[in-house]
Amino acid sequence: MQHNLIGALQIIAGAICWGTLGILGTQLNRLGFTGTEVATLRILIAGLTLLVILPYFRPYLRQIKKRHIPTLVVQSLIGMLGMSLCYFAAVARVGSSLAVTLLYTAPVWSLVFARLLLSERISRKSAFLSATAVLGVSLTMLGNGTADPTGILVGLGSGMCYALYGVLGKRAMSGSPPMLVFFTSIILSAFALLLFPNTYPTIAKLTQQSPAAWVATTGISFIGTISASFLFMRGLQKMPATKASVFTIFEPLTAVLLAAVLLGERLQTLQYIGVVLILAAALLNTAPPHTHRRRNRIIVS
Repeated sequence: MQHNLIGALQIIAGAICWGTLGILGTQLNRLGFTGTEVATLRILIAGLTLLVILPYFRPYLRQIKKRHIPTLVVQSLIGMLGMSLCYFAAVARVGSSLAVTLLYTAPVWSLVFARLLLSERISRKSAFLSATAVLGVSLTMLGNGTADPTGILVGLGSGMCYALYGVLGKRAMSGSPPMLVFFTSIILSAFALLLFPNTYPTIAKLTQQSPAAWVATTGISFIGTISASFLFMRGLQKMPATKASVFTIFEPLTAVLLAAVLLGERLQTLQYIGVVLILAAALLNTAPPHTHRRRNRIIVS
């Protein structure tokens, strides 16, 4: 029980760190960076940071096995890089509110992928709480997104990638330590970005920016990427991927609260209802299975 509680708290903390991406990303957008450039910078700076502290990860790298490399590569390129690129592409086409809503279809996709890839059982409770979480996110992220078919498809793609980040991470950790999965998910994504021609103009653009851009970029990499992924992987080690995906909805909750406090945005009634649904789904997800005695046997429902 305590093991699951610690895992839940770590995933919630990671989700809160992810929730700061909106404020930091908005700052970089105001300084002239596009969504794709923001995604590129957050992964590259995070990757560079991990290379600086490479000696810490060396013991974990020695444990890597050839048969685990394909899973680690796919988890990185789809879960980390794919999600970032799809998400910011969706933001450009349908707006940030609808893009976040589409991203947080991830709990539903996670049920499917966890069943297919991890053989995890889909309980009625997991399905209900995932649907409740998605509904809550939809209400909290109400906005003026446009119904662009391509944008909607890309946004759904970001939700699928986000779900696979956790599901494939769980599968990778079945044969690899979580710190190895954490390291490779960022490093491999960063190296993949070096193959994109637009990466180098983005780096050059950052070197010409004011200190404010560097502060925002550092924050988006250290808080929104390294800290978030580190905490998520630690928590994922302690619970099923389907449960972990529900706790990640604290990310949009954090984004809404930060927007209200720092940007003065006022929540609508439906958004408050969404916040309540998010908290209810997360709290119910931590509840232990109900037990009762019947004819001298323990029945678990």
